[in-house]
Amino acid sequence: MKNNLEKDSKVVSDSTHDQRRDFLKKTLAGSALLTFGGVLPGFSPKSYAKIIGANEKVRVGVMGVNSRGLALSSNYALQPNCEVISISDVDTRAAEKCINTVNDIQKSKPANMPDFRKALENKDMDALVIAAPDHWHAPAAILASKAGKHVYLEKPCSHNPNEGEMLIAAAKKYKNVIQMGNQRRSWPNVAAGIKEVHNGAIGRPYFVKGWYTNNRASIGVGKETAVPSWLDYELWQGPAPRRAYKDNLVHYNWHWLWNWGTGEALNNGTHMLDLMRWGLQVEYPNRVTSSGGRFRYKDDWETPDTQVINLEFDNNTAMTWEGRSCNGRTIEGASVGVVFYGETGSLQIGEGNTYTIYGLDNKIVKEVKNDFVIDPRNKMNPSQGLDALHIQNFFDAIKKGTPLASEIVGGHQSTLLAQLGNIAFRSGGTLNVDSSNGHIKNNKEAEKLWKREYQKGWEPTV
Repeated sequence: MKNNLEKDSKVVSDSTHDQRRDFLKKTLAGSALLTFGGVLPGFSPKSYAKIIGANEKVRVGVMGVNSRGLALSSNYALQPNCEVISISDVDTRAAEKCINTVNDIQKSKPANMPDFRKALENKDMDALVIAAPDHWHAPAAILASKAGKHVYLEKPCSHNPNEGEMLIAAAKKYKNVIQMGNQRRSWPNVAAGIKEVHNGAIGRPYFVKGWYTNNRASIGVGKETAVPSWLDYELWQGPAPRRAYKDNLVHYNWHWLWNWGTGEALNNGTHMLDLMRWGLQVEYPNRVTSSGGRFRYKDDWETPDTQVINLEFDNNTAMTWEGRSCNGRTIEGASVGVVFYGETGSLQIGEGNTYTIYGLDNKIVKEVKNDFVIDPRNKMNPSQGLDALHIQNFFDAIKKGTPLASEIVGGHQSTLLAQLGNIAFRSGGTLNVDSSNGHIKNNKEAEKLWKREYQKGWEPTV
């Protein structure tokens, strides 16, 4: 018997759909690469006309469009080689706003499909864009994979490590494209900065520090109340164990509650931990510690508002990430960033598409500035122009088999670094980790947090 997670998602493939998908993959074969100069800034249809392959559009549905999902829907609609054909959200107000926004951009109205599982039945859909709360990320991506769709999955790719491994298994089984939304992988100057690290610009890098700071307010103490008429709370909770509805939960504050969210470490730390792992060329750590707590306010917030995660690796390197949700004092002049420390100098990647190399005497050796406006504290749309590069990479992977900037194996590995930090924090001790696969060794309390409990009937399966 099908579980509730797969209810009403009877998706089948037919020859017409297969032929269309094959055509999509072949469309840009042998074409020249995208020319970036003058294309992205402004996002006008005229400026996008230079992008090759605009006539054969990738058709996407978007799941979760209240905040970040609204920004992604707009960005996808702005791509001339894309059509947003459906919007799925449990909040009728958010869905209506997004549908109208997308319609204004692409001059065609996407279908209102409140339950994304029904949207997956559309044989013309090529990909599902997932920007729902964290507890839905992996389960929704797995269902989309089963339905024969490609997936653009906002970070973090999973709520817990087991789900990340399930995503890898799903991509292997269903042979679809799954791109994680750690968009900095596609930012040109960021990628150039990482290449500088790899090429020895600071000698051998052996330590890297990342951080995120903000001035988030208290979420207060919520009151149990009737579910609003505009919200399908049953579907919103989906695979998560049921909790009573409170008036300070939806939207956004779920980030700070373990049943649905993953805290600042995965909400924003994933981006920096990904850059650190990329620069040090490591996969899984061998030792993890974490300290912190909910220090600023006394309210319903469960995850740390102040946290430090330390990770050590087999190649004699280490990294640390510091998160301060409720004190926005910057580090190295930036609210978010990373610094690689090496034998002959250091390299800092700042808030945007920038990097600076320093010598051991702290003097600037090289500075590469950003051409795009970035607001790293904008929770909805911090970097629209640059993020379009990541979207186009996703399309190229679908159409031409181009390697993904952030394939799901690497996405899981970076997400896991933050998850292990949270597990170390919650279990109150040091984690010894198998560096071949990231699994926790000889710690029964910590190992309990490798997976999560699911609402009966909603368990994801590959």
